[in-house]
Order: sequence, then structure tokens, then C-alpha cells
Amino acid sequence: MASSSSFCPSRFSLTSAHPRAISSHLSFKLNSSKVFFPLKNGSLKLRNAPPLTLQALSAREPKAAVVTKDTWDKLILNNNTPVLVEFYASWCGPCRMVHRIIDEIAGAYAGRLTCFVLNTDNDLPIAEDYEIKAVPVVLLFKNGQKQESVVGTMPKDFYIAAIERVLKS
Repeated sequence: MASSSSFCPSRFSLTSAHPRAISSHLSFKLNSSKVFFPLKNGSLKLRNAPPLTLQALSAREPKAAVVTKDTWDKLILNNNTPVLVEFYASWCGPCRMVHRIIDEIAGAYAGRLTCFVLNTDNDLPIAEDYEIKAVPVVLLFKNGQKQESVVGTMPKDFYIAAIERVLKS
């Protein structure tokens, strides 16, 4: 029974790979049926083969900037343009889906809306100030005041509708 390979972009690890699946992507021939993946600093070692380095080919640059409790007043409350803030946690699966949507929105509304993300595990006081009890939550601010909120993972249209209401107000 052949094993399948899996790639986890958040950890850059390759596990359970069948040697034939790997050898088809290498410029040299594997002489061993055992493959080892020590996963230190993103490098791979194959028995009887030179070391390889993994590169994340599908990683994308996030368009929403990170905001912290130290930069909150300057970036959110004193911003002249409307602001969207996604409250998330690194362990939250649904937050990853919302990240993608917020990045798309940040690109589409560049110049009219500034998008940020805030990790609630690292900046709990800000989350408590806005009574964030669960993640993901998206808050929209205009002139330093909270205008709209979207709680939970919603379709992109929900976020766009809230943004449009804030932009028109």
C-alpha cells in the first residue's frame, strides 16, 4: 500500500511520502526505499541523497497588516480612512478562511478602506475592550468609532455589505 504525501504550508513539513513519489521530482536517482524528513530549518535529508530545501511556492503575501495594542490608537482610532479589523486566533480554523476573504477585500478596497488583523491571544486587552468573546470577529471603524461588526465566518457578501454601509455613512 502506497503512502500519500501531504504538505502543511503553515509548518512547511512534508510527511508520509512514498519514495517513488519523491524521486519523480528529483534530478537524481534514489538508491534507498527509506526516506527521512528531519524538518529542521525547512531542509530535508534523504538517505544516499544530497540535502534539499523546501520552498513555499503557494504562499501569498497578506494584504491586511497586523495591529497590536501598541499600535491600536495610531492605526485604528486615529485613522482618517475607514478601517476593518479582523480579530482572530492562530489556532482557529475558521479564522483562516476569514483571512483569505479579508485579504481579497483589502486588495479590492485599497485606498478606500484599510484592513488589519489582531491576534486576540497576543492582545487580549483590546479584544476585551470590544467585548470579543469568540473569534473570528470583524469590526469596522470610521473616525475612530465602531460602526459595524460581523461575527463568525460569513460569506464574502456579508463583509462587503457591511463595508458599503460604513463607506456610505
